[in-house]
Amino acid sequence: MTPEPEPSAPARMPPAPGGDASSPFDRPGLLARVAPFAIVAMLAEASLALPPGIRSPPAAAASLVLLLATAAAFLLPWSRLPAWMPVMVPLLYTGSVLALILATGPTSGAGTAVLIPLVWTALFHRRWESACVVAAIVVTMVITSLTPVAVPGSVIARRVLLWASLGALISVAAHGLRDRIRRSQEERERLQARLRELSVMEDRDRIAAEIKDKVIQRIFAAGLSLQGVATLTDEPEVRSRVGATVEELDRVVRILRDSVYGFERRLHDRGLRREVLHLCAGLPSAPELSFAGPVDGALQPGARIQLLDVLRETLDLLGRHSAAARIAITASDDSCVTVVETEPPPGTGAGEAGPDFSGIRDRAAHSGIRLDIEPLPSGTRLALKIPFADTPGHGIPSQPGPHQDRAGLLAGPGVRRS
Repeated sequence: MTPEPEPSAPARMPPAPGGDASSPFDRPGLLARVAPFAIVAMLAEASLALPPGIRSPPAAAASLVLLLATAAAFLLPWSRLPAWMPVMVPLLYTGSVLALILATGPTSGAGTAVLIPLVWTALFHRRWESACVVAAIVVTMVITSLTPVAVPGSVIARRVLLWASLGALISVAAHGLRDRIRRSQEERERLQARLRELSVMEDRDRIAAEIKDKVIQRIFAAGLSLQGVATLTDEPEVRSRVGATVEELDRVVRILRDSVYGFERRLHDRGLRREVLHLCAGLPSAPELSFAGPVDGALQPGARIQLLDVLRETLDLLGRHSAAARIAITASDDSCVTVVETEPPPGTGAGEAGPDFSGIRDRAAHSGIRLDIEPLPSGTRLALKIPFADTPGHGIPSQPGPHQDRAGLLAGPGVRRS
């Protein structure tokens, strides 16, 4: 039968449009994203025909050439280019806007087109690329303030301050919104994975019940019927063949029972990952979870229960103080380490007391768990460590236990073999 899927550590999500892991020019739906920006850029170039007209034909030609170069850059093989190259596209168009302003004059209103590369970068590029574009916009404002006639220094300072502030505001707001969307997508994926897991568990529980209640009973009844048939004949060969068939049916019944008990055991013993997921599912604010290594098989049931008790008490304490948490569980050959990093509750001042972990320390010491508490600049780090070498009974069993059945699966509690 198909092994039951284990929930894994939160995988890194594929970057949505605007993610930070790949070029913004390699993703599906590029044309739909580019079209609005391209339309505004072409309208900005078309504004050269409006009064007062073109003041500098060379600058107008340079603006058009840079715009065409920006459009052609979208066709480059970005997957084979260095990771820093995408920032050159919005910088290239910023140069086109600079030439456009010089061609029409600083009072023509064409300078607002510089928002095009700023918004594009804030939506689809990385933070440092947005900072580069903001710096390029500031340089553009300085150049247009000095050419062809220099304006007073106070005007230059005002333009630099306002454009730098506006660029920073747009960039910070857009990147923050993208981060929230990404976290929401990751949380949705975790919830969907949990829902699929619960659905599989329910289906397998139902299948196990049907096998036990219907299939096994019918096979057993067929075996009894054959034994009754064997008593109706005196032929040794017939009796022998019927007896062999009954023994084969007995073997089939035992195999089916092993499979059913294996299902029940796996459904009952959900593993450390599922226990932690189940523990965090009922919290008002679910912590961020990550797993590494063979977490599910790392601890014996007793050690796992002790760890979950300490972790439950820790999360309850943090919940009473409205403190957010991140949980990372790592299993290796010699230990299982659970790290809980907390953040201070909203509105907590510098002199206000945070959660008191003395009770957690006592519970961990009583359970034989090493607890290290380390203050962080923005919270507290708790490390719960269960070493296998010097803590008997906590590690992975080296040999099957005495209650292990023929299929290699432990029978769940309360299961009685017939």
